[in-house]
Amino acid sequence: MATTTTRSVHVSDERMQRLRRFNAIMGLVHLVQGVFMILVSNDTTYPIFTNFLGFDPETFSLSPDPQLLFELRFGPAVASFLLISAVAHGYLATIGFSRYARDLRRGMNPVRFYEYALSSSVMIVLIGLLTGVWDLGAVILIFTVNATMNLFGIMMEYHNRYTERVDWSAFIYGSVAGIVPWIVIMISFVGAVSSGGEAGPPAFVYAIVPTLFVFFNIFAVNMVLQYKKVGPWRDYVYGERAYIILSLAAKSVLCWIIFAGTLAPV
Repeated sequence: MATTTTRSVHVSDERMQRLRRFNAIMGLVHLVQGVFMILVSNDTTYPIFTNFLGFDPETFSLSPDPQLLFELRFGPAVASFLLISAVAHGYLATIGFSRYARDLRRGMNPVRFYEYALSSSVMIVLIGLLTGVWDLGAVILIFTVNATMNLFGIMMEYHNRYTERVDWSAFIYGSVAGIVPWIVIMISFVGAVSSGGEAGPPAFVYAIVPTLFVFFNIFAVNMVLQYKKVGPWRDYVYGERAYIILSLAAKSVLCWIIFAGTLAPV
């Protein structure tokens, strides 16, 4: 009877305890920023529209009929992706630590990608709103496709536990999914810029779009370096710490640019 071999990563108990403390600290940093965003941000909102077809009795034809569904308060929305990360880090540092240690020694961390599926999807939806992606259907699709990209990350790690050579299928499919929201955002952003005048996006959005695009792609680079075992990335835990630092950096940069650009009290 054939047996299935699995990959394993050596991580000492002492190192796991350091990683536990690191997660606790990162959770606290995310929590403080998230609470600050809720308490101090102003009442800036962005609209969410439905765009169903309506019957035009004058032309006897169907035409788009955009309707305001609700106004999304941006301060709590920004805080939400920080608080999602705070909860995830808190879980890994406390009641989820034993599972975290077990999974890391298997060369995987599903909780990381579940958290990203929520937090980074909120982030990219907010970036879309800043560029004028206000349609409810587009918002749902952007969120879902970006979340799917991160779920492919789980499949990448899980599948490659059982392969002798790295299988990049999940990474490729996830990359295809991940680029789609950015295409939608860039279409909206370029269209807004081309319109010129007051209709264009505010100045701080010009910083957010390229900066966060780079951050999102650095996560993919980190995974490539892990599986290519380049330099210090031969150590899976090095890549894990890189994910944590990148996550904090990307979320902090986005929240503070938005805060300075539109949420700071006047």
